[in-house]
Amino acid sequence: MGDVLAGIHAAWEFDTDSVLIRFERGIRTPKLFQSLRERRIPHAALSSVTLNPGKRGTVVLRAVPRPGADPLLEAAAGQLKEGCDPYRLVLPAERETLAEYYADELRALLGADAGEPAERFMVTAPEAPMQFKAYDGRASFDGDRISFRWFWTGASTAKWKAGDQTFPVTELSGVEWRSPEAFDGYLRLVPRGAGSAGSLADAEAAAAAEGGAPRTDTAPGPQVIPPRPTQADQDPAAVVFGLGYGPVHESLPFAAAVLESVRRNQSAPVAATAVLAGAGRRDPADIAERIRHLGELHRAGLVTDDEFSAKKAQLLAEL
Repeated sequence: MGDVLAGIHAAWEFDTDSVLIRFERGIRTPKLFQSLRERRIPHAALSSVTLNPGKRGTVVLRAVPRPGADPLLEAAAGQLKEGCDPYRLVLPAERETLAEYYADELRALLGADAGEPAERFMVTAPEAPMQFKAYDGRASFDGDRISFRWFWTGASTAKWKAGDQTFPVTELSGVEWRSPEAFDGYLRLVPRGAGSAGSLADAEAAAAAEGGAPRTDTAPGPQVIPPRPTQADQDPAAVVFGLGYGPVHESLPFAAAVLESVRRNQSAPVAATAVLAGAGRRDPADIAERIRHLGELHRAGLVTDDEFSAKKAQLLAEL
């Protein structure tokens, strides 16, 4: 098509195989749109197109993505407010006829599998590197690794004892994002094979029901993976949000970029295995920094002598 339909906060450019959404920059434009700047949505990523009356003399043209096609919406998990939906184009009511024309044109281009969930991400995720400031630490992502650096003023004792964290995407199975606009918002990384809260108790209950004893470290067979901490502020694989910390326009694109990278590595198991094999040894400079940080915690009285010795030995063993 090649035409452009300009609305409030955004303009849609119609190409032969996709729709390019360009977001305006201005004080009235949602910050998430300004952060995204533009997004190209392949026709194959859409399930339907709707046109409905809006508020205050407007109409809303919306392209509905297929489930699983967009890492941003997958990370958001239905938590985005209507005004921050990047697939909505708000237009003056007098442009309804024109909007209906483009809606019909788009509907005619949808594929036979439009009603099915997508098998892979079809919309490009926000690009790394990126970072944002949470309440208890700074999160950064370089495309391969996510790092959490704790703040003295916000991080819990559990996180200080664990030390700053670095997670290769090859060692993750997913990411959880809870909007900072909700109570107790956070971004939590899900390591491969991580047990969910209550999984250990459930496993022991199942063993007892079958007449067996709860699993111990010396029991034969596969070991039960300990559950992650229930509270994000106690989990070294999570950063927590707060008023002014981890805003949607910073933390959600971050979560989407991490999720896309994790899924991409999961779809290439051979490559991921090679990366994991090469990641067995840690950077000596990183180990030295973590030992230095551990020493500071020890001197501050946040880590006992035994904890200091055990953690130092563990770090040295990673060299």
